[in-house]
Amino acid sequence: MAPELLATFTSTLPADDHHPYRTGPWRPQRNEWRALDLEVVEGKVPDDLDGVYLRQTENPLHPPIKHYHPFDGDGMLHCIEFRDGKANYHNKFVRTDGFLAEQQAGRSLWAGFIENPSDAERTDGWGARGRMKDASSTDVIVHRGVALTSFYLCGDLYRVDPYTAETLGKETFGGRIPDWGVSAHPKVDPVTGELLFFSYSKESPYLKWGTVDKDGNLLHLDDVELPGPRMPHDMAFTENYVIFNDLPLFWDPELLRLDLHLPRFFPELPSRWAVVPRHGDRSKVMWFETDPTYVLHFTNAYEDGDEIVLDGFFQANPSPSVHGARSIEEAAFRWLDLDMFESHLHRWRFNLVTGKASEERLSESFTEFGMINPNLQTRDYRYIYAATGVPGKFLFDGLVKHDLRTGAQERVSFGDGVFVSETPMAPRVGSTGEDDGYLVTFTMGMNDDASYCVVLDAARPADGPVCKLRLPERICSGTHSTWADGAELRQWHPGR
Repeated sequence: MAPELLATFTSTLPADDHHPYRTGPWRPQRNEWRALDLEVVEGKVPDDLDGVYLRQTENPLHPPIKHYHPFDGDGMLHCIEFRDGKANYHNKFVRTDGFLAEQQAGRSLWAGFIENPSDAERTDGWGARGRMKDASSTDVIVHRGVALTSFYLCGDLYRVDPYTAETLGKETFGGRIPDWGVSAHPKVDPVTGELLFFSYSKESPYLKWGTVDKDGNLLHLDDVELPGPRMPHDMAFTENYVIFNDLPLFWDPELLRLDLHLPRFFPELPSRWAVVPRHGDRSKVMWFETDPTYVLHFTNAYEDGDEIVLDGFFQANPSPSVHGARSIEEAAFRWLDLDMFESHLHRWRFNLVTGKASEERLSESFTEFGMINPNLQTRDYRYIYAATGVPGKFLFDGLVKHDLRTGAQERVSFGDGVFVSETPMAPRVGSTGEDDGYLVTFTMGMNDDASYCVVLDAARPADGPVCKLRLPERICSGTHSTWADGAELRQWHPGR
């Protein structure tokens, strides 16, 4: 069926734009589409692939007040549903308050990540830093059958239909959402159905976290006191614990007093980890110290006897040199390069009896944005599917299947001029093994100016596409994604 153009938005970006994160694979879209029964250009849509792949995108429509950072773009959600050997696609902007206000004004009203809060035209705003637009463009998860989009520096949670990408309003937890908002990377426990989230601020105690039950009720909201404002980007959880971090990369306190929000790495400080009971006495926080680093994303955590095992991506160089940078933007972009901050797969162990921590590097490869079989969260597991980056840029050009037991790596490249998205693992219907399923991703091709949805066999991803489907137009690069199981979604959407 021919794609249907639903809406086209006005953009005030320059026609001759040369910004590296508003051109090429990062060229923003203006169009919203509905495409039913997508054209298959290679292979066949598997009959046992059942669910929805959702991917977030930073997609700006207006020039910044001064300096643009790729994380400033408006949120656009791309959704592709697989069922009965067919695939349907929708994409829409997330209708945040900030998006609607700037559309009405026809210009940017709030300061971006590498602009000063005082640059903002509006004196209100969102974010732990303040006076930012809540683009809700960072992360997406699914809880209780609804997609929730979120912002990396804390903001509102937006409810989005996972099939149509239609914004349904804000998630407020019955009016009990924290005043600080919610950070990106809340987690959903596949066993209990609980939603775990955190918020951070420049106000004491600097970090809050909460739990929402499977019925949408906020069970509690607690504090984890930190020594000052921090910039945590992710959290982790096990069956009985949540793990938060106090890492030595945060806003320089001296500059913060001048209202300058410049992150700085303090290598003389350790990495600190708070292990907090999920269901017991939450005042009994255990703190552990390990080597200084910064971590953007964790892949999984689980309990192993008296120890908690935590896996994620250790940055060997969290503070890349900005020597020779020709602009504040070029300097900031060096902090986005996986190869420049030397991101390695890493494992931490926290012994709850001795109070001691240990750590080890799991791979020498530079990878990030790792995904696992979602059914293995909080359990021992074997495989991680992680993105590889283009040196010098914030772009993904392939993926690596890490085998944690053997150390083997299977690499997948999509060819010159083709860039990919974060790639979740989708267990096949009736799957029996950890890698018995598929990998689903979007591509941005510069050679044919086209985008495709590519499905790979998770057991043998280097064999090439199981199927390849054409999207209505080349989409913009983005950050995070998720997979939502079809049978679980239909419990919340009767009649689908």
